[in-house]
Amino acid sequence: MEIRKPVLAGRWYPGTAEACRREIEAFLEAPGMAEPADRALTGGIVPHAGWFFSGDVACNVIARVARGPAPDTVVVYGMHLRPDDPRLIMAEGGWETPLGVLRIDEELAAALTARFDFEVETPRRFTRDNTIELQLPFVRHFFGDVRILPIGAPPAAATLELARAVAAAGAELGRSLRVLGSTDLTHYGANYGFTPRGSGPAALAWVRDENDRRIVEAMLKMAPAAVIDEALNRHNACCAGAAAAAIETARQLGADRADLVAYTTSHDKSPGSSFVGYAGIVF
Repeated sequence: MEIRKPVLAGRWYPGTAEACRREIEAFLEAPGMAEPADRALTGGIVPHAGWFFSGDVACNVIARVARGPAPDTVVVYGMHLRPDDPRLIMAEGGWETPLGVLRIDEELAAALTARFDFEVETPRRFTRDNTIELQLPFVRHFFGDVRILPIGAPPAAATLELARAVAAAGAELGRSLRVLGSTDLTHYGANYGFTPRGSGPAALAWVRDENDRRIVEAMLKMAPAAVIDEALNRHNACCAGAAAAAIETARQLGADRADLVAYTTSHDKSPGSSFVGYAGIVF
């Protein structure tokens, strides 16, 4: 089995198993993380900044999603894509994390590549990407030796068809699935070329209380088309296709409610005139 090597370990998150476990233990004690109602969870939405900025939110979402009977496969949607970009999928091999290798669900990948056009990535030929890689140590820690299926999902209506097909193919193969969608929210400030409310406290309040709030509400309503529309029109999510795909797949798997685990911004950890919003949501 060919293994894809991580490209961000030791920089965006710890590079050793011991250091990852220490960070995870600390994240689980982080304040401000809500507990959803006592019910089975199907998936969630996680942020993907470096662990310093948003690891606590992503960790607590994935820890909650991992409770209950172990699934066969965790589908992880992500990647920074435009509406007309191709879908991407890693269809074979394994992906190394500091905590161990995660094997690709090659049967599920084959079922999808037989039906949809993808740009197929391999352990040797792939896009350098943080959106999925940063979640994988958490997946390995909380789910153990589970299979994964990484998919790059553009913010387009066709992505919802793909999301429905993922759930259907899983059922046909007898797979139990959990699903994650990786996205950060508004990227505000001169560093990102987006300053519609100037700078200072008023700009931060606008991001938190209006721009990010709008897309978080769409996610909590489990309205995937609205999530894509919000992001394309208000620039309040960088990977809306991934979030929308996770929502739609979760809906097909029976989820009918979403809960907010946490909302934060990079400004909370490192105040500045440029900052990014993060939401953690479970289905």
